[in-house]
Amino acid sequence: MHANQVLIVLCILYSSLRRGSAEVFTAIADLEKLLENERLVVDTLERFLDEEEQRMDQIRKYTTELKNIYATANDNLEKFIAHPVNVYLFVKKLTLDWKQAEDLLNQALGRVYLEDIYGIRSDSNYPIPTDEDLNGVAVALSRLQDTYRIDSEAIAEGRIKGVAKSPSLTALECFELGKVFYNFKDYDHSMEWMRTALHRMNEYFMINETFSRADVLEYLAFSSYLKGELNDAVRFTRDILDVQPSHERAQNNLWHYNQEMALLNSGRKKGDDGNTVATKKQLIEKKSDKWADERRTYEILCRGEKQFKPSVDKHLNCFFTANDPYLFVQPVKSELVHKDPDVIIYHDVISDREIGVIKSLAVPRLQRATVQNAVTGELETAHYRISKSAWLKSTDDPVIDRVNKRIAAITGLDTDYAEELQIANYGIGGHYEPHFDFARKAETKVFTSLGMGNRVATMLFYMSDVEAGGATVFPKLNLALWPKKGSAAFWYNLHKNGEGDVRTRHAACPVLSGVKWVSNKWIHEYGQEWHRPCELEPDGYEPEEMY
Repeated sequence: MHANQVLIVLCILYSSLRRGSAEVFTAIADLEKLLENERLVVDTLERFLDEEEQRMDQIRKYTTELKNIYATANDNLEKFIAHPVNVYLFVKKLTLDWKQAEDLLNQALGRVYLEDIYGIRSDSNYPIPTDEDLNGVAVALSRLQDTYRIDSEAIAEGRIKGVAKSPSLTALECFELGKVFYNFKDYDHSMEWMRTALHRMNEYFMINETFSRADVLEYLAFSSYLKGELNDAVRFTRDILDVQPSHERAQNNLWHYNQEMALLNSGRKKGDDGNTVATKKQLIEKKSDKWADERRTYEILCRGEKQFKPSVDKHLNCFFTANDPYLFVQPVKSELVHKDPDVIIYHDVISDREIGVIKSLAVPRLQRATVQNAVTGELETAHYRISKSAWLKSTDDPVIDRVNKRIAAITGLDTDYAEELQIANYGIGGHYEPHFDFARKAETKVFTSLGMGNRVATMLFYMSDVEAGGATVFPKLNLALWPKKGSAAFWYNLHKNGEGDVRTRHAACPVLSGVKWVSNKWIHEYGQEWHRPCELEPDGYEPEEMY
């Protein structure tokens, strides 16, 4: 290569290197800007990792809590599900808490596991609880509070009289319960649980909780307003502003409440019917409740506060029933617990083995218990009857046939004219408000499809002991029957002239703790002509009252 050619190549190489260096230099300059931007990316990634760790911590917390529930339940499953707070926490874990866990899992990595969970649950033979179930458990808790006079503080601390100590509720769980009642427009219970949430917030400082003191106070303030208690609404709203002075909604609400109070005090604030807000509240409080006296008696009896009446109780006695050859070898131990109308308890009339067979037959058939519509005669669910039931025929199993024959032998009535054996299971807070077993005169379509006349008598078997609550009470008789496994209660629903005996109005008290199993045999009028002869107007008859 000639010298000038070498010089040309060197020049080309030099220029190439200069261009390369310049490009690299330019790239480095761009990288400096990129590095500045990448610091933001790193910050973003760190935030993602922090959030992912928090997400994993929350999923781990959910898993741990669920494992603890199952571990506790495995120790004694029946005892676990018998406790109202355990049931609430378990249902809450599978509904409200699950939604949060589901959102956490419904992300890139979690989706695989979420699909596995969906698959597991889709193959389950039992339904997963829904929001309606969670609301139902919450309402059951409020029913127990009212009937047994248990305040929310006691429930939150795990102190329920007559019940083994239960898990305590956190401030957040109390707050969530308060929201459930608020959505039901049950402002009294909502406010009670919100106050309990406030008290429990004082126990520790919550950094990662999803609600604040201001949130609780806002529910208290607006609930007070909706109840017509403006002074309390103003007080709670001022408490919000003490905690969070910039709370815009509280500022606006306080102005609104003060305006209403000013108008009210000036006498210009009128309701739709011309009453002031205060007057409307007083009218609501003074509104007559035709069930008030009966409900008071019902709740007193449910709590076991029955008053002894010597004039009535002196006639009570125990005896053996052996009025049928079937019972000659083994007479039935009988106890008269009320005279006129007679209510009898038969002891040890159904064995544990028979109960086991009946329950095993009933469980797959259990459905929400229904009542007959007095107008249409159709079966429908009702808020005043919370239980599940199934019907068993004599042909379903020899045990059912044997029990039906035993009922006929004990009562002396013809069970060929009777309904199938109804099995009922009452869970937490399960109840049946005061009712008649017989059809009243106005209920012309009830039992017509059976073609056996009215229900003349009831035989009620107790197939489980109940830890607390669950009594059968007769408000008009001042009588409470407490479940005792293997025993049965019997009474006539009709006078001998065929009129309904209103004194037999009865109810199933809410189950405070435990699981209540009963079975009913309703015997009808037809076929009883020679077993319980009619009379025109027997002693003790009183006209039927309408309820």
